[in-house]
Amino acid sequence: MINRLLAANRGEIARRVFHACRSLGVSTVAVYSDPDAASPHTAEADVSARLPGATPGETYLRGELLIEAARATGADAIHPGYGFLSENAEFAQAVLDAGLTWVGPSPKAIESMGSKIEAKRLMADAGVPVLGELSSDAVTADDLPVLIKASAGGGGRGMRIVRDLADLPKQLEAARAEAQSAFGDETVFCEPYVANGRHIEVQILADQHGEVWALGERECSIQRRHQKVVEEAPSPLVSDTMRTELCEAAIAAAKAIGYVGAGTVEFLADESGRFSGRRAGEPDHRFWFLEMNTRLQVEHPVTECVTGVDLVAWQLRIAEGAALPPDPPSFTGHAIEVRLYAEDPAHDWQPQAGTLHRFHVPGVNAEFAIPPGGSGLRLDSGVVDGSVLSTHYDPMLAKLIAWAPTRAEAARRLATALAGARVHGVVTNRDLLARVLRHPAFLAGETDTGFFDRHDLATLAAPLADPEAEKLSALAAALADAAANQDHAARRSGAPVLGRLPSGWRNVPSQPQRKRYRVGDRQVEVRYRLTRDGLAAEGFDGVRLLASAPDQAVLEVGGVTRTFAVAAYPDMVCADSALGPVTLRPEPRFVDPAEQVAEGSLLAPMPGTVTAVHVAEGDQVEAGAPLLVLEAMKMQHPINAAEAGVLASLHVSVGSAVDAGSVLAVVESQEEP
Repeated sequence: MINRLLAANRGEIARRVFHACRSLGVSTVAVYSDPDAASPHTAEADVSARLPGATPGETYLRGELLIEAARATGADAIHPGYGFLSENAEFAQAVLDAGLTWVGPSPKAIESMGSKIEAKRLMADAGVPVLGELSSDAVTADDLPVLIKASAGGGGRGMRIVRDLADLPKQLEAARAEAQSAFGDETVFCEPYVANGRHIEVQILADQHGEVWALGERECSIQRRHQKVVEEAPSPLVSDTMRTELCEAAIAAAKAIGYVGAGTVEFLADESGRFSGRRAGEPDHRFWFLEMNTRLQVEHPVTECVTGVDLVAWQLRIAEGAALPPDPPSFTGHAIEVRLYAEDPAHDWQPQAGTLHRFHVPGVNAEFAIPPGGSGLRLDSGVVDGSVLSTHYDPMLAKLIAWAPTRAEAARRLATALAGARVHGVVTNRDLLARVLRHPAFLAGETDTGFFDRHDLATLAAPLADPEAEKLSALAAALADAAANQDHAARRSGAPVLGRLPSGWRNVPSQPQRKRYRVGDRQVEVRYRLTRDGLAAEGFDGVRLLASAPDQAVLEVGGVTRTFAVAAYPDMVCADSALGPVTLRPEPRFVDPAEQVAEGSLLAPMPGTVTAVHVAEGDQVEAGAPLLVLEAMKMQHPINAAEAGVLASLHVSVGSAVDAGSVLAVVESQEEP
């Protein structure tokens, strides 16, 4: 029996493992890096152990440190979660050699699936349909386009699409660097790239006694940077016949390697019939083996909801030797999961870092668990109010899952919850996710991997609040700020609450109160006066102020009452309403000259570390030319010249750590003669 378990991971998945442990009466151990000292997963464990350092290579990828932490804390088992060392056969063997229980498949099974090329050969021998093999040093123009993938992991890291053979060496180098940073293994390989395929995967659960369950399929085709953002079970593509074939193939894959524990067999399905792997005369919706994830998947909650199976609890039971019942459960309803990331989809999905001041999702009735009553809203989160997001780790904040009797109901419930969530402090993909869930193509089940290419990303990433809603939110923020100033002045003076005059009030008409905000790339200015007759705001005809407080403003707009919840922080004001969330950044009346930057300055879009510099001062550069590479949140981000010119100054070198907004370089444009 497992008595004390160490989660060799962080954030949301560590908290998920701890939840299952508590349900089974197992004591828990957290490990944490220096940036994670105040993380929720660290606080929730019964015991915690520090891993000195900040980067994954210094901490969560150090197997010997994790085993030392298990010994020091009295843990008798290790659960790897996903990512980091979860699919590292050497680490699994080291855990077993240390006399600890490994909650996962055998090192041999992990190793057999660790080499994706060898895995495909094993699957072909087991009768599972596979994609063709491609060696990275033997790719020809006829093979294009190809997809580079990391051999040691997934999650989109180390993945690159190559459409031009001349780009292959550069993309291989970038993919290897990303794979090394994320998984500690730079090995990559190539496979044929299918532009509009469907990513279908089957959840496997196998015990030590030969019983294998295939718990249906999930569709995970809507992806950015080859990383999933929307997942659902069951797939809108898969028929009953196809489901049977998929599950049979997944069970054959598991049995071929003697698999034990929870795992996922991933397939590529092609509904168009255009893919060359499809033989003449075969029906549409064929599928091919991609890889097997010998671990728990990020998207496992959707399967848990529709099957009622706690996969993590069963991982622990199977590790203790328990047997699965002979028949897997039936499926109920439809579940959709979205991954909420701290990133800016409108600006090349740039990851964000900083303080998450507020995080609240309305309507959640289960956390890290299957919602009661046959439907509901589940939240699996790695953050809480005040969490600080580090540049060293994946930018995923949380997973939000809706489970309902039908797919349409699940999508509606999830979109509504996202739109009403209060996420203050960093830019996220929340608005994009809500728009995707409401998109006619998504609701029609048209969810292949080309979704973001086919539908205008700029439209999908646009704020839920339109410009008129942003103006009203700015007015509400200004009025709430005035109420806060009034309360502060009253407290300092000791004046009674009753009988106070509103901020800026005059007995005779005077100059209006003014507030300027930055909303995205636009400036919004509010001018208003509070008179005997109420609110008089320029450009807001027909808008009445019904009530205001430091945290709220209630406006009547065209006869409709609208309530704005207002939260003020040192550098921003967040206004949430039914019109959509709006983040406003107050602009100072006077600009500090020290904060101004030279024309042509390239600023760091996020905190990170410079990993490559391709130019030197005095070089001529073309518009769009790569100047340097910034690594943040385990991803490589090229910094390109905005315009042609001369590199006048370079402010960083390889290894430089930079903050968001730091000047990296200055390009002086050259005037045409």
